[in-house]
Amino acid sequence: MNNKNSKSLTYKDSGVDITAGDDLVQKIKPLAKKTLRDGVINGIGGFGALFEISKKYQEPVLVSGTDGVGTKLKLAFALNKHDTVGQDLVAMSVNDILVQGAESLFFLDYFACGKLNVNVAADVVAGIAKGCELAGCALIGGETAEMPDMYPDGEYDLAGFAVGVVEKSKIINGKNIKNGDVILGLASSGVHSNGYSLVRKIVEISGVDLKSAEKFDGEKTLAQAILEPTKIYVKPVLAAINADVKIKGIAHITGGGLSENIPRILPENVIAELQYKNWVRPKIFDWLQQNGNIADAEMARTFNCGIGLVLVVAPEDVAKLKQILQDHGEKVFQIGEIKARQNDEHQVKIIY
Repeated sequence: MNNKNSKSLTYKDSGVDITAGDDLVQKIKPLAKKTLRDGVINGIGGFGALFEISKKYQEPVLVSGTDGVGTKLKLAFALNKHDTVGQDLVAMSVNDILVQGAESLFFLDYFACGKLNVNVAADVVAGIAKGCELAGCALIGGETAEMPDMYPDGEYDLAGFAVGVVEKSKIINGKNIKNGDVILGLASSGVHSNGYSLVRKIVEISGVDLKSAEKFDGEKTLAQAILEPTKIYVKPVLAAINADVKIKGIAHITGGGLSENIPRILPENVIAELQYKNWVRPKIFDWLQQNGNIADAEMARTFNCGIGLVLVVAPEDVAKLKQILQDHGEKVFQIGEIKARQNDEHQVKIIY
């Protein structure tokens, strides 16, 4: 029964605009369509998305990963630049499942805000679609949640997950890594999506104006260097795997940096000895270290320091792997070697 003393309320009166949500779906559909791949049965618009695993796999094992973008979003809000964080979102999950040797199949996203700005959300999803294209996976669905009073005006949060598949016999797990194996590093595009609480602290204490148009690194401003999206390594590494290069272990260098991620793939009896002079780190890391007065050890356990993905191979497979990765546009550095572990020493040793 209606209360005669008050007007009839709608959902929009509470702060949720269903029409805006519908408008966003219409903007998303052509973006998602560009990411379609074999296996998609239905995608955007249904209650659930269907995907059929290729019969080329004899013993398919599904691999899944989920992540967000973290406080890098705070800088996107401040700079009103929303078209790159979507790629960050995809990269964090597809690179994670890649380390098992998995081919990315599909991706779903979750976009949450207090009040939906259709244009901002469309920019974010455009970045997600670009990331999916780079990874060769389908943007198959997602959720847009408009929740008044949950988020400050102009802010939103992102989460997503990817599902991939790998042949059971070809799972990469690091178990066969041994003394004498070679460590290769693939160049990062910048800070990627980890350590941004520290990045923001350094920006604050430095007093720098991120909205300045002054060039920082080549044609990039400092803001562009900081917001540079996370590199997606899926297609080059899968090309090497499909060429039967025996990659023993892969580590995605995310939160924890070089020091804490490489041990995740190492047997207990070995360490990774890295030669810092063997790779080139982007200028942004020099700026962060200098302006934050950060010790080398802290840099290595917080940031990727210029290496976004680490691969371990036997010496006889180095040349072939490097060639394939370089042919696919990657900057490849031979950054170190696997050594026998002495007592309980930390499993990453960096020689500066």
